[in-house]
Amino acid sequence: MKTRILLVEDDENITELVRYNLERAGYLVDCIADGEEGLYHATSETPDVILLDWMLPNLSGLEICRQLRRNSSTQNVPIIMLTARADEPDRIRGLETGADDYIVKPFSPKELVVRIQAVLRRVRPALAGHELTFEDISLDNVSHRVSRGDAVIHLGPTEYRLLRHFMENPGRVFSREQLLDAVWGRDVYVEPRTVDVHIRRLRKAINEGDMSDYIRTVRSAGYALDNKK
Repeated sequence: MKTRILLVEDDENITELVRYNLERAGYLVDCIADGEEGLYHATSETPDVILLDWMLPNLSGLEICRQLRRNSSTQNVPIIMLTARADEPDRIRGLETGADDYIVKPFSPKELVVRIQAVLRRVRPALAGHELTFEDISLDNVSHRVSRGDAVIHLGPTEYRLLRHFMENPGRVFSREQLLDAVWGRDVYVEPRTVDVHIRRLRKAINEGDMSDYIRTVRSAGYALDNKK
């Protein structure tokens, strides 16, 4: 599944430049020119990476970044600031607010692609190799083998895709709708409650005996893979 990037930028020329180069690099790109609309889109769709201009209509990129970091569903989504504000205090302020990277305009589209790849490697280990690990759980993307400790875990296709998605995004909370889009696909209609059924099957498969349950149910928000008690 392609990586989805949200670009919140009100300059049409920059938007087209970024969209062209990112789509050419294989990414899906959603473009929004308004700050408030960009915040809504980020929290409702939860992209894989967010590119934020600082100066935006109705809501600044800095405030968007601040609110996204307070939201459990977006607090771990990589954010890259794209801005003309080049002074060191502005860079520091942007990074302290929660941005993962800070790129000053004008910028090289090739460098932007490399920066995106870098932040994705930090939060999605699947991009750095074929094996995913979380605590004592291992998942091999090549052999489709899943194990916990020394025990092999047998999963159905949907449970496997669910676990892989969680392990690619550890700690990130996903709503049922977001899991449906990521695991089942946007063009397939499935009842949201179907997610609960497969979550229960996945839990049962990976939590044999007295093993810790790493799948956390977040009330009114969804599910996450983490080791929080």
